[in-house]
Amino acid sequence: MSRHTDTLSGDLFADTPATQHAATLSQADLLQRLDAWAEQGWLRRLDAAFARFLSELEPATSNITLLAAALAAHMEGRGHTCLLLDELLAGAATLLGWPAIALAEIDSVLHGLPASLAQWQASLNGSNLVAQALGADNAPLLLVGCRLYLRRYFDYERRVANSIRSRTQSLAAVDSTRLRSWLDRLFVTPAAGQHEPDWQKVACAVATRGQLAIITGGPGTGKTYTVARLLALLFATADDADKLRIALAAPTGKAAARLKQSIDKALDGLQQNLGDELPLKTLADRMGAARTLHGLLGARPDTRKLKHHAGNPLDIDVLIVDEASMIHLEMMAALLDALPAHARVILLGDKDQLASVEAGAVMGDLCRDAEAGHYTTDTATFVTAATGETLPAKYIEPGNALAQQTVMLRVSRRFGGPIGQLALAVNAGEITQALTTLQTPVGPDLQWLNRAHPQDIVALALCGREGAPGGYRSYLELVASPQLSDAASHDVWVKQVLTAFDRFRILCALRDGDWGVAGLNRTIEQALAEEKLLRKTGEWYAGRPVMVTRNDYSTNVFNGDIGIALPPPAGQSALRVYFLDGDTVRSVLASRLADVETAFAMTVHKSQGSEFEHTVLVLPVDGGQILTRELVYTGITRARERFTLVTPGQQAFETAVARKTKRASGLAQALVGGEM
Repeated sequence: MSRHTDTLSGDLFADTPATQHAATLSQADLLQRLDAWAEQGWLRRLDAAFARFLSELEPATSNITLLAAALAAHMEGRGHTCLLLDELLAGAATLLGWPAIALAEIDSVLHGLPASLAQWQASLNGSNLVAQALGADNAPLLLVGCRLYLRRYFDYERRVANSIRSRTQSLAAVDSTRLRSWLDRLFVTPAAGQHEPDWQKVACAVATRGQLAIITGGPGTGKTYTVARLLALLFATADDADKLRIALAAPTGKAAARLKQSIDKALDGLQQNLGDELPLKTLADRMGAARTLHGLLGARPDTRKLKHHAGNPLDIDVLIVDEASMIHLEMMAALLDALPAHARVILLGDKDQLASVEAGAVMGDLCRDAEAGHYTTDTATFVTAATGETLPAKYIEPGNALAQQTVMLRVSRRFGGPIGQLALAVNAGEITQALTTLQTPVGPDLQWLNRAHPQDIVALALCGREGAPGGYRSYLELVASPQLSDAASHDVWVKQVLTAFDRFRILCALRDGDWGVAGLNRTIEQALAEEKLLRKTGEWYAGRPVMVTRNDYSTNVFNGDIGIALPPPAGQSALRVYFLDGDTVRSVLASRLADVETAFAMTVHKSQGSEFEHTVLVLPVDGGQILTRELVYTGITRARERFTLVTPGQQAFETAVARKTKRASGLAQALVGGEM
């Protein structure tokens, strides 16, 4: 491939043109080229610096090792746990997704290096910087087949895989007759699907017989409804329910609060059905509040060290974790390490949602066979005995031990209308069906603003749209009429403001640009001020919504928390930022919050674990590799009642739905292999 150097400002590569055969590159030339790529934004500066650091550790290191190391670090920054050498050599364009001029640069380097995978493996294996297994040499890189890891990510994969296998290899003997008796009382209504078993009931039974269970399903399939009944079942069948130690957790404060709120509501309903037979409310109150994973594990400021780990495990018998798709590989390793050997962990989540921003797609790897079932005849026999449900033959095909402890909820009780149809079409990659659903909306639930401009997004923020009124006007009108006379009325007013704000949200794929979070927040803020819906007198003003961007243990606020700056009760003057956790309000002086950003618009990633009555999803003109099927699906499924898609043209939507995320990882293979 050729490259025109005049397209680059300052002729950055004048001394190392792409036409120069890379075989002539010295180590210094390669490192200079990596630095130049970082200047262009193709690599992170950290990636280039890592390669330079390795060259200082081992001056005789080959260019293959240095280039592979920089790319392995780069892939980690994009959410992958390793670099797939075979895919790199088969085509850098497919693997990296860089712009054409960047691909010309890397191709010029690759063309001067050995072309076969075996030669790359031999070169890497011959380096003192690369190990073939975890050992005492502490090499910073590790090669397993065609997967090149940064050492610690292989360690995380090994720990997760070994823990999962250990927790699924031996299943406890349970009293199927007793389970059946309780499950028939807990699930008093027949399954919603005519041709499917009651998967919620199946999930509860499966979760009682092992130390790990995974319950996955899309929106409206009743994951928290199911887990509430599982809790009741665990209490009912425990030797001593009063001594059963149960913890609830989620990756974010918002998700944790929603988990606890949903479970409490479901248990209240169950209590009415069961009467005095099981004191569910008393037992549930003993669980306490749901916590963030960082809080549960005892995260400490400015360090990766946690209070709870293998040497100081959590003091619990059961752990229930919601929104597990958001858990990155490092956190999952830490979580499983901190569980005592006897404890049971239940992971809840939608396997099709966006994976964590950080490296790993753990829920996707764990649920790889969830769609197909892959249940053994022993599992099918147990399910029938414990639930009275019969697993369809298409799901009975011998699978690994993890498959026996994984249940996919397949019937959505909430998403049956146009929004649900759109979500299903997008998730399946059916572009034609998705376009048909968008272009022929029925009622106000769904609208597509195609060929839109940023000003159309501002209009939605001001007033909503026909059939979905509100925007941010409703909460700002409440802000303009504060109730400050006494603490009680002020608390009621704060809850009203926070609840009104949470009814509507604008979600973006990007952070920067006119179609991104930063640009839209500025534009929306200015428009609201011009409409006199807010009075901006400085950085902080009454009504400013903010998102916390960094954990701050001194103020008890965490990354992803959303609050609103409001005046305090009468007698106080300084603005405080109020956060709503379920039914509880907490606040922090605005002046104490250093790491926050305005949150009229937020990224789809940051919205996970939340739902809004009306969700607006904004897709940009050119989102590159960020525009994926999972991003669109996640954005759609944040909508509870109304959904609006805003695009500059049809191509943005089609491109996103056609691109399915693939994260490089060895976890799925490790789960079916031996000890790592």
